[in-house]
Amino acid sequence: MADHHKQLQLKKSVAPYERTELSVSIRQLFNTLLPLVALWYAAYWSLSISYWLTLAFGVATSFFVIRTFIIFHDCCHGSFFKSKRANDIMGIITGVITMVPYQQWKNSHAIHHATSSNLDKRGVGDLWILTVEEYASSSKLQKLAYRLYRNPFIMFGLGPIYVFLFQYRFNRKGARRKERMNTYLMNALIVVTYALLTWAIGWEAMLLVQGPVFYLSGVLGVWLFYVQHQFEDSYFENEEEWSYVKAAVDGSSYYKLPKLFQWLTGNIGFHHVHHLSPKVPNYYLESAHDAVPPLHKATTITILQSLESLKFRLWDEESKRFVSFRAVKDRLRNLASPGRTAAAAGNPRKAS
Repeated sequence: MADHHKQLQLKKSVAPYERTELSVSIRQLFNTLLPLVALWYAAYWSLSISYWLTLAFGVATSFFVIRTFIIFHDCCHGSFFKSKRANDIMGIITGVITMVPYQQWKNSHAIHHATSSNLDKRGVGDLWILTVEEYASSSKLQKLAYRLYRNPFIMFGLGPIYVFLFQYRFNRKGARRKERMNTYLMNALIVVTYALLTWAIGWEAMLLVQGPVFYLSGVLGVWLFYVQHQFEDSYFENEEEWSYVKAAVDGSSYYKLPKLFQWLTGNIGFHHVHHLSPKVPNYYLESAHDAVPPLHKATTITILQSLESLKFRLWDEESKRFVSFRAVKDRLRNLASPGRTAAAAGNPRKAS
């Protein structure tokens, strides 16, 4: 009971930061979208000089695409503007830029927040995660699929292309009409946008400029989502033991980035604060973190430390931590037996 009271108090402590400042939001639009357009044009302009210079501008542009995605992300949570209509309009505009369907992502991401770190409610808006025992009970085909899915070259190499170019173009199974129609609308807007770019500068120049921007921003986006939940001492529990507050503070990392990268990524490194209260706009996440001492206890990860997360593949319910295949090699061998079937792997599915 005492723990529950502390958790409620912690959530209340960030309530003062659940406010939208129109002037700050407008300023953020200007200092994000204008540099994005300018850098993209600079990349196009530099094609006649050196493609290496084009790629350099492309890298810079990719970070502003990520910053644009954070605005999109806030619109999905209704935290960028006070007006729902304004959030919806800006969410569609930034969704076209980032190639993410607004209503689809808004709905699946809400499920992600409501079920994050809940072992019994995996499968929507998250990454595919199996426990040690689930993996040991899987069929050979499912084990192969899981190993491929969790392989860094697949997840960060092919994953961004699959997710942003193909997966997001289709509606989720069971999606309601509003979500389905929004996906169709956004697909049409994306096609029109790229058609106009192709008409204006030619298909070759468009691919040479936008190709690297699309791919690099996709890699960065997948990486940020991955690293902020896939760290060694994360938090996962079954439904009966699961806590929303603990999932936020213990199951989401504080990704401590250099100030420039913190700004370019819209403070999303303060992910524990965001999961505790999605209504806090990105520009107040750091202030909320600094003002609430208990939040300082969240797992802090630096860029160097985050690279270690690449080896994590399975959640170990015994030690309550992520482990590599190598670390549990003997256990997996002992758990595997001819009588066990893939059905024991339960409900976990790939993210949708």
